[in-house]
Amino acid sequence: MKLHPKWLWPTITALFAFCVLAPPAAAQDTTETTIEGAVLVFMDCNARSCDFNHFRREITWVSWVRQPQDADVHLLITAQRTGGGGQHYTLDYIGRGIFAGQGDTLTFTSDGTDTNAERREGLTRTIALGLVRYAAATSLAQQIRINFDAPLTQVADQAEAEDPWNLWVFSMNANGSIGGESLQRFYSISGSASANRTSEDFKFNWRLNGRTSRDEFDFFDEEEGIDTTYVNTQKNWGTRLLMVWSLSDHWSIGGTSGASHSTFGNRDLSIAAGPAIEYNIFPYNESTRKSFTFLYSMEVAAFNYELITVGGKTQEVLPRHSLEISVVVQQPWGSLFGGIDAIQYLHDLSVHRVEFDLGFSIRLFRGFNFNVNGDVARIKDQFFLPAEGLSPAEVLLRRRARETDFEYGLRVGFRYQFGSQFANIVNPRF
Repeated sequence: MKLHPKWLWPTITALFAFCVLAPPAAAQDTTETTIEGAVLVFMDCNARSCDFNHFRREITWVSWVRQPQDADVHLLITAQRTGGGGQHYTLDYIGRGIFAGQGDTLTFTSDGTDTNAERREGLTRTIALGLVRYAAATSLAQQIRINFDAPLTQVADQAEAEDPWNLWVFSMNANGSIGGESLQRFYSISGSASANRTSEDFKFNWRLNGRTSRDEFDFFDEEEGIDTTYVNTQKNWGTRLLMVWSLSDHWSIGGTSGASHSTFGNRDLSIAAGPAIEYNIFPYNESTRKSFTFLYSMEVAAFNYELITVGGKTQEVLPRHSLEISVVVQQPWGSLFGGIDAIQYLHDLSVHRVEFDLGFSIRLFRGFNFNVNGDVARIKDQFFLPAEGLSPAEVLLRRRARETDFEYGLRVGFRYQFGSQFANIVNPRF
């Protein structure tokens, strides 16, 4: 049935009024969504395995609210990746209202081999443990029971407690895809491998990754009567080695080395290595909430090009240094991150690149979150560009880099939520 245009807006208006004013919604009993006397909790989490639906199902002795202004406890969860590939969660309990000034911090660390369900369960137990102290001060305290799963043996055998891998963690993965339609086809293969060892005093990280892809597009020129197939083949791989020694709560020294191949960057092979030093204004143990780092490094880089460059080179060795300034803040009002990454080649100081990025998500007022993410770069280091010009197909398929003086990007958005303050019910139907 086709709706006549003159009835379109009246129909939409009527449906909207029905949804908003329908008696079942107005008559809904609030006892279904909250518990009298329960602690009101607002959860602020963007970390991995933050399954809000699961938390609500498992922790039913608090009332979850949608806005921090309505909460007795603001739960802020942040996370960092561990050397073993797991996640180290920091849970900050911030008291509000009747609990103002009563804060607490708990941590939970998952293993790199944990499934999503195991990480989620561990995080759920830790969340509940931190909320008990607040629930103990309410009228529901007498209805809460605490269970303890005793270990099979009270004293673990020392030999079993030893780590036969000595903190080393290895991983490998591979992926492939294929697809197409009547006039185009593609395939890609990618993979990676890594070896890591992380302790309080030393960090070792090695990673290898690669990807090869091929795209084919059939095109028929009606004027010329010619069938043409455009092919885009990309091969990229890279390896990087990082070693870092901890000097204090604020200083670290180390070194990096790496090698790569890139069709897009006209690099048949590039190798670079050199020392680096980093200073963090805040102690490293506060990095889940805030960090302000300065990283300076010096390297010698060797390049072997696929095609002769604009400078007439097929290979060259160049010294360079770089400075990276990075700021990350995660607070109850929102998050902020930004940084400056500058690199300069010492054989010619005019050859450089400076990249600046800034992003933030701020809760401006009740229910309204505003987020901005942008970056801009000044590019004066494209000495690797091939001397020969690019064909239209290479440009459109982004097979090789083009000459440019700058790059930029901007992403802006907002989220506004209003309505009931409670968020306890989970309904997964449909």
